Order: sequence, then C-alpha cells, then structure tokens
Amino acid sequence: MDSEIKEDIPVHEEFVLCGGVETQILKCGPWTDLFNEQSDNRSKLLIFIIPDPNTQEIKDVYGLNGQIEHKIAFLRTYVPKEVKLILIGHSIGSYIALQILKRAPELPVIHTFLLFPTIERMSESPNGRIATPLLCWFRYVLYAANYLILKPCPEKIKLLLIKMAFQVMNLKNEISSMKEISLTYLLHPFCLANAAYLGGQEMMQVVKRDDEIIKEHLSKLTFYYSQTDPWCPMKYYEDIKKAFPEGDIRLCEKKIPHSFVIHFSQEVACLVAEWLNNNLSKM
Repeated sequence: MDSEIKEDIPVHEEFVLCGGVETQILKCGPWTDLFNEQSDNRSKLLIFIIPDPNTQEIKDVYGLNGQIEHKIAFLRTYVPKEVKLILIGHSIGSYIALQILKRAPELPVIHTFLLFPTIERMSESPNGRIATPLLCWFRYVLYAANYLILKPCPEKIKLLLIKMAFQVMNLKNEISSMKEISLTYLLHPFCLANAAYLGGQEMMQVVKRDDEIIKEHLSKLTFYYSQTDPWCPMKYYEDIKKAFPEGDIRLCEKKIPHSFVIHFSQEVACLVAEWLNNNLSKM
C-alpha cells in the first residue's frame, strides 16, 4: 500500500460544543462550514464516520444512549437538511449507526457501511465473556487503580509508557503523527473511566439484534464481518445471513482483525472507498 500514489487531502481539526460537551471534529477534504458555504460550493454529500450544538445538554452523554443522541445532535445541528449522508460505523459505531437510522428517520442517509459490527450479543462473544465481568462488576476497582496509580504519575512517565506500548505493537508511525498531549490523554484517569463506563453499558445493552430496523433499511446497508473476530464470531455472520439472505452481508477474506485501525487501516480505507465509488455510481 505504501507504494501507491498518495494524494494530499486537507485535514482540518476543530472542537465544537455539541450536547454540552466539547466534541473533536476531523474534516477531510475542502469542507469547512456547510451552513455558511456558498450554495455553488457546498458539498451535496457528507460521509460521517462514527468510531466517537444542541443547546440542551444530553443526559449521560458518556453512556451508550448519550453517545447515540450526541451523534444525532451533531448531524441535526451542523449539517444542512439537504445534504445527503453516508454513515460508516466500526464495531460499536455500527450499533450507533443503526440507532441513528431508527431514531432520526428524517436524516437523508443514502447508505450505511457497518464494519465488524458489534450489534448483538456482545457479552456472549469470546471477548465479551472476558470484558463483561471486568467492565460491569470490577469497574470500580479499575477506577480506583487508575486514580491511585495514574493520577500522581508524572506526564513524562505516562508518555514513556505509551511510547513503549506503541513500539511493542509496531505503531511507530502513529507516535510520530500524534501530539504528545494527545498521547498522554490515553492514560488520563477521566478518559479511562469513561471508556470503562461506556464499555460496561455496551455489554449490558447490546444484546438482541434489531431485525426491525435492519429490515426497514436493508437496501442501504452493507455489513462486513471478519472470519476471526472475537467480538463478532462467525456464528453471528451466519445467523444474519440466514435472516437476511438478500442483504449485502460480506465476509472478509483477508483475515483482517476487528481492530483493523492498528495495522490494516489503509487496506480497509481502500476497500470502503471502492464500495463508495460503486454505490455513488448507481445513484
């Protein structure tokens, strides 16, 4: 992939207030402000990637329901109604994408791509059986350990630990592309506590597959499962294929793991870009 021609695509980062919390937005391409852009220059299509203002604060914004409402609030507030949407969700982002379709039917979503989708039986999956007791029963022990160990830990030590972990995982490029302050946030007790809180809710709430919403929007859904996914085992793929034989439900043949963003981000990006081109050419 590194030998392929790379285009210079402008990437702009900003923070906006949405649902009562500061929200990081990464804008790829020429998009700046969809409301203030001249109509001739305004994009007609927005690709909204879910991985993670409405003037009213969202209750429990760091919980699963709050995260769904937060994404809906962003789309309703910052995207003009006439701009068509393509949703791309990975893992729990796939569940959030389906909930957006269910709770905000007025949004002009023309297609949704669900990558390695954790949309059912999370606590029953191989990883879920390990994560559930940790996140639901021993979460407060993790909170205490985080605050006792990490809170007094100097920023330089945190940064060293993160860099060592990234090097072990062969993520040297990711280290160079991130600011030091962003790296240290990875071990911030507040961030870890919120992640554990959200993870616990996922284990308890993502249980039954929402066949009703899938059936309603099946023609504009693309599912992509892995052959070796400890969050979405092959049985989940086989079950949904039986339930919706006419659906666009694909199985990865390249043995790309669930956490593809670590080593296979380029491969998956090219794959989704190809699907996008094929879908847009038919519209």
